[in-house]
Amino acid sequence: MDRIGKLREFLEKDPQDAFVKHALALEYVKLGDEAAARQLWEEVLERDPSYVGSYYHLAKLLERIGEKELAISWYEKGMDAAKAAKEMKAYNELQAAYEDLVD
Repeated sequence: MDRIGKLREFLEKDPQDAFVKHALALEYVKLGDEAAARQLWEEVLERDPSYVGSYYHLAKLLERIGEKELAISWYEKGMDAAKAAKEMKAYNELQAAYEDLVD
């Protein structure tokens, strides 16, 4: 079974699994299905705003498709979430991407 099929199978067993949704979104990006990836990352962050890993990827996707202001907003939310979770590596990555976009 391919990776997407396996991830979908896991998601059927636990539809709210943030890790699986995040991983599936990454696979969709590889296929060029940015709309499906975006939807999954938005679902992850709506349900679990502390899932820091999805902020960077969602903001990068938005940046790629030309939604600069929305990307900036997600970077900012991600920096806040990373700081609250004391995940400084993630914070630094989000901040660097944010600064590259706003400069």
